[in-house]
Amino acid sequence: MAEITAAMVKELREKSGAGMMDCKKALLATEGDMDKAIDFLREKGLASAAKKSGRITAEGLVESYIHAGGKIGVLLEVNCETDFVAKTDEFKALVRDIAMQVAAARPQYVAREEVPADIVAKEKAILAAQAANEGKPEKIIQKMVEGRIEKFYKEVCLLEQPFIKDPDKTIKDLVTEKISKIGENISVRRFVRYELGEGLEKRKDDFAAEVMAQAGK
Repeated sequence: MAEITAAMVKELREKSGAGMMDCKKALLATEGDMDKAIDFLREKGLASAAKKSGRITAEGLVESYIHAGGKIGVLLEVNCETDFVAKTDEFKALVRDIAMQVAAARPQYVAREEVPADIVAKEKAILAAQAANEGKPEKIIQKMVEGRIEKFYKEVCLLEQPFIKDPDKTIKDLVTEKISKIGENISVRRFVRYELGEGLEKRKDDFAAEVMAQAGK
């Protein structure tokens, strides 16, 4: 059996627009033949998502999700092409799953393109310093930084995070699968996540002052 490499999966994904795991399965099923793998995906309706990705999405839903007894809240907007699809149970379930993802995984951005350049530059500088402190040679530090910055994107970007219900696929893969199945373009537009007390300084009781007060001093 032909070895299926990450580069092959990436190439097929770029050509077909299908999800990462679907691309890997297609390559395994066709023993690494790229053209046959594309046909395989087309037969299953998974290669059509790329064609739909440029369509305008002006409909959709704003979902609210409350978790942990009211301590975490999420507002999420996911768009599709028609109001008809927005009202389907399948689309609503997708939006609900993504809202739960935001609550559980704490993403900061929808996609890597939204991460400010200064944030990326700062993170790369920190990663380079870490590699240098580990005693790594200068010539491989840059490669290490590029590898670790990919991990950073997977942590902070919603679309690149592993789906909490199926870690073998990313949120982007999940959306791509739904595009193929539903037949409309779908895009995650924006979200906001609230956590009770986040950013506030916690109260610290001055026990000495309390004792003095109780003593009437």
